[in-house]
Amino acid sequence: MTPAQQRRYSRHLILDGIGREGQERLLESRVLIVGAGGLGSPVALYLAAAGVGTLGLADGDMVSLSNLQRQVIHRTADTSTPKVDSAERAIHDLNPDVKVEKYPFYLDEDSILDVVRHYDFVIDGTDNFAIKYLINDACLMAGKAFCMGGISRFTGQLMTHVPGTACYRCLFPEPVAPGEAETCAVTGVLGSIAGICGTLQATEAIKYLTGAGQLLTDSLLTFDALTMQFSRLSFQRHPACPLCGDHPTITVLKEYAFQPCPKKNTVGAANPHP
Repeated sequence: MTPAQQRRYSRHLILDGIGREGQERLLESRVLIVGAGGLGSPVALYLAAAGVGTLGLADGDMVSLSNLQRQVIHRTADTSTPKVDSAERAIHDLNPDVKVEKYPFYLDEDSILDVVRHYDFVIDGTDNFAIKYLINDACLMAGKAFCMGGISRFTGQLMTHVPGTACYRCLFPEPVAPGEAETCAVTGVLGSIAGICGTLQATEAIKYLTGAGQLLTDSLLTFDALTMQFSRLSFQRHPACPLCGDHPTITVLKEYAFQPCPKKNTVGAANPHP
């Protein structure tokens, strides 16, 4: 560790549970962030600040003006540029020592395994169920740990998986029917919710990489910003899970079609929160 790194990470170096050994682990680690949007923004910034050696960014989207209400890694001047390029700029502005590997396309059933197998931990920062199940399935097949997050309106949820613990399908075996899935573009979302959920995901990644604390495995953490209540639901690996159960029926990757529910007119609604 160079003198500059010792100064940069000094608050980690004196922190019980991290220390020099933990910081060196972070410097040697590789984390893949799928989605450089609302959740991926705080994840990327905090992992870069923490000194994670290599960050992979997977996103095929361009920055738009409507992103900037919550996707804080991007700037107004980045509009119409690829999100992975904008995010890379912000990461290097914050910590030039971090290596960024860019995947300027949407991961699919043909590409995701080739990508995730090169990383120690995966962050799901996506906004639709189809890719969430694909990330879950690919990580289990590749034996990779990951943290999944989701936000809508004023609420958020996240869970962490490491090999041997419950997966997303243990709780939700199949995605909702096409046309029934809600997205932020349909329901709206409080921008700061992305920061809450994303920083929690970044914390899970740091804990996994350093061995500090207890992870959100076999658990689903939910929070409601209107009441500022957090709840933790405990669940176990389900013997009948189609992916990680005793007799799995899912043995190859299958990408689901995604179709969001029709956009609702909420103009003038007194309380859009369900």
